[in-house]
Amino acid sequence: MLEQEISEGLQELNRPIPGLLISGIAAGLEISFSVFLMGVLLNLIKQPPTTPITAILIANAYSVGFIFVILGRSELFTEHTTRANYPILAGRAGIGALARLWAIVLAGNLVGAAIFSEFTVIIGPALDVIDMHSLGGLGSKAVAHPWWVILLSGIMAGWMMGLLSWLVTAGRDTISQVVFVWMITAAIGICHFHHSILGSGEVLANIFAGQGLTVRDYGYFSCGQWSATPLAASCSSRF
Repeated sequence: MLEQEISEGLQELNRPIPGLLISGIAAGLEISFSVFLMGVLLNLIKQPPTTPITAILIANAYSVGFIFVILGRSELFTEHTTRANYPILAGRAGIGALARLWAIVLAGNLVGAAIFSEFTVIIGPALDVIDMHSLGGLGSKAVAHPWWVILLSGIMAGWMMGLLSWLVTAGRDTISQVVFVWMITAAIGICHFHHSILGSGEVLANIFAGQGLTVRDYGYFSCGQWSATPLAASCSSRF
C-alpha cells in the first residue's frame, strides 16, 4: 500500500500544470455540490441544523461531494496534500515539486468552489429548492469559533482525509471505496470539523447570498485552514 501511495504521489507531482489546474477546478466544482445538497435538505426539513435527525441528514449530504471527487479522481487539496508527502519522505522528489502541486491544486479547488457557490446562490432560489437563510446558516457555523479552534479542527479533518487516502487504496472494489469515503467524510460533517475546500464553499455561498459574512470572514477562515492542512498532511504521512 505504501509503495502504491508513493507511486500515485509521484504521478501527481509530475503532472503538467494545465492538467493539474483543470482537475483542481473540477474537484472544487464537484465537492461544492454538497453545499447545494445541504441547502436543499435544510429547505425541505425546515428545522435547525442542530436537531439530531437534521444533523445526521446533513452529514450524509456533506459526504456526497467527496464521493464525486475521490471516485472521479479529481485533484483535491486535502487528500493530495497527504499523498504527495510520501515521495518527499521517501527521498524520491523535492520540496519544490510539492509546493508547485499544492499551489496549483489549491488555486483550482478554490476557483471551482467559488464558481459553484455562485451557481448555488443563483439557481437554488430560482428553482425554489434553497432558501437563502439556509446558506447563511451553513457558512456562519464555519467561522463562529476562535482561530485556534478552526486550526485544530482543520488538522483533525486533514488527518482523517489522510486516513481516507489509505482506506481508498485498500478498497478492493468501487462499493468498498464508496463506503470508506462516506464513513470518513460523514464523520467529518457530523463532528463539524473544518474542511478547507468544502468549508470555503460554505463561507463563499454565505457571502454571495448576502447572509452576513464578508471577505474578511473568509480570510479569517482561510488562514486557519491553510495553516492546518499541511500540518495535518505531515502528521498523517509520518504516523
